[in-house]
Amino acid sequence: QVQLVESGGGLVHAGGSLRLSCAASGRAFSKYAMGWFRQAPGKEREFVASISRSGGSTYYTDSVKGRFTISRDNAKSTASLQMNNLKPEDTAVYYCAVRRTGELSTSSGLYDYWGQGTQVTVSS
Repeated sequence: QVQLVESGGGLVHAGGSLRLSCAASGRAFSKYAMGWFRQAPGKEREFVASISRSGGSTYYTDSVKGRFTISRDNAKSTASLQMNNLKPEDTAVYYCAVRRTGELSTSSGLYDYWGQGTQVTVSS
């Protein structure tokens, strides 16, 4: 069992930045691929970014490329999502998740453990 706790959400003006963090319990974090997803009110949960277990490979949804950066620190069992140039359409609850196979995926159904989410609100 892996427990994930997100932090770093908040209210920011358009063009601003936030850094989300995800802290994982247990010693196997380095074996897992990790992803960030988001869900806006009335919409389905959508993929944002993912990173391989080594951190050597990353993948982003098109709408955040060039603005968001995913990273991880396996020694600390943490992952981060640096979000720059935020837009009102980025407003959502952001979730971190891990996948035990260690392979990148954009599909939420392939992730095994999820955090409780952190709210990001971008005002125009």
